[in-house]
Amino acid sequence: MGVDLVSVMDAIWNGARAANLESVTLDFKTVGRSIGDSLRDLAEAAACFANAQGGSIVVGVQDGVAGPEAFVGSPLDPTRTVGRIYELTDPGLIVIADTLSYQGVALSVITVPRSPDVHQVAGRATERVGTSCRPMSATRIATVMLDRRGDDWSSKDSGQPLDAVSPVAEAVVRELLAQAPDQERSSWGRLPWPDLCRRLGVATDGRFTNGGALLFTDTGRTHAQYIRRAANSGLLSANDLIRGPGVNAIRRVLELLEGRIERTAILTPAGQQLLIGDLPDTAVREAVVNAFMHRDYRAQDTIRLEHDASRLRVTSPGGFVPGVTVDNVLTVSSRCRNLSLAQAIRALGLAESAGVGVDRMYASMTAVGHQPPRFATDGLTVEALLVGGPPNEPVARFVADLPEDRRGDPDTLLVLTYLLDHRTTTAARMTKLVQKPEAEVEAKLLELSAPGVALIERTADTARSSKGEYRLVGEAIRALGVAVSYRARSGDDTDQKIVTVVREVGTITGRVVQTMFDVQPATASRILSDLVDRAVLVKTSKATRGPAVTYGPGPKFPSARRSRSLASGDDAQSPLALEDADIDQ
Repeated sequence: MGVDLVSVMDAIWNGARAANLESVTLDFKTVGRSIGDSLRDLAEAAACFANAQGGSIVVGVQDGVAGPEAFVGSPLDPTRTVGRIYELTDPGLIVIADTLSYQGVALSVITVPRSPDVHQVAGRATERVGTSCRPMSATRIATVMLDRRGDDWSSKDSGQPLDAVSPVAEAVVRELLAQAPDQERSSWGRLPWPDLCRRLGVATDGRFTNGGALLFTDTGRTHAQYIRRAANSGLLSANDLIRGPGVNAIRRVLELLEGRIERTAILTPAGQQLLIGDLPDTAVREAVVNAFMHRDYRAQDTIRLEHDASRLRVTSPGGFVPGVTVDNVLTVSSRCRNLSLAQAIRALGLAESAGVGVDRMYASMTAVGHQPPRFATDGLTVEALLVGGPPNEPVARFVADLPEDRRGDPDTLLVLTYLLDHRTTTAARMTKLVQKPEAEVEAKLLELSAPGVALIERTADTARSSKGEYRLVGEAIRALGVAVSYRARSGDDTDQKIVTVVREVGTITGRVVQTMFDVQPATASRILSDLVDRAVLVKTSKATRGPAVTYGPGPKFPSARRSRSLASGDDAQSPLALEDADIDQ
């Protein structure tokens, strides 16, 4: 479950309400006048957790009260609690009950494992969704049981003959295989259709599996709903329902997205020009294909794609498969609800090999300066959210110049992303973001600080410690420039050049900054926004967006005397240099 209960208790003691700290794996209860009735309530809560992801129930804390008064204590006997929960649940649920003393108050902590069964209390089954327990229908119970037993719906016989294939779908399949990088798969495209289906693993006794019928026949199913909103107004500009064979639907969704993504040209240090989308192509492709591969096809709901200029939200029916959570989705070993379907999609080259799709989503987003993808689930659906925008040019250039094994490594890029906004980090701080144990993260940080290829280095006071504190090396900070929010500016003359222009002309615009430093509009905007945030400049035009916005001297704009001192090396006289001095301490 991974909940640090002591930290949670500390937060409540210091003024938080327990109700605001409850989650899909944590609940707070109190014992009423009747211990018997309270144990029945706890049995229902335990079954609710076991039917979902598992969790912890803390007894003896009022969820609507803040501070020390919330801790009323628990009189429960652990042995009796375990026994009674087992008796009241069907099938019997085994939990762990302990007594926890906090600030002199005895609390009961009931730890509930995720169960391979679905448990009922008094003939009623519920599952934890968010912070509440929802009733489970007979269909939902059957779906959960099949998932936990590893039943693969997509491998079952559909009853559809292989000659029911859509001609368009067959043409798409052969085209995809002709583009395969390896000779063996490329040769499949020339096979007779029945043999090709057998190679793809979608045929059984002359008929399609469910996965094969879904991909290659027109079942009439609506696969996805694509919703596009205008960037400025937020008004609906597209609302398309995607039907037909699944392989056609995947391609159609990708075409819709690709045609509506803005792209920025960036020149790498090696002289290569990259066209980078506001939403990186790899992340978009993986989010879409993963939704088609892993959704629950026993539910009739459709995949929902909500797209605006810099954001894509993909919601697919069905929760995560057993063992996968939002906290381990990056690192958990590959698990698939529709294994046969997924293998066919990968064989066609529409998805990466098992276990690397999410890695590529993380890497492609962070490689251009965006935050990693965010995943959420309510137990009934899974949501993947990509938040992009124009690429952070200094980050994209810097990553493009890294060794190949680093520029595609999500661990490396997550460390880099964190250190753009934080001066230092440790393995303990990175473990949740990287989704690995602290010891593994420490080993990664040591690898990234190896002499000769160092991206980071240990701080002086932890140089000999078993657990280090790490920061970007100076060369990386200089190369990343304005992308580093806390960067030292004493060695960077960008600010001084802009100050000089404003002093001589009176104003400056984004277009001028683009020309001065040969940067893209997004980078010019970041440079000027940084100076505005530090009150060196202020906006002087009515327009608030675009390269024509004008900027003039702000409250901390250096005087001419101070500017001359700065130019002669007397940093102490300049507000810019004074800020740098604070930063470097």
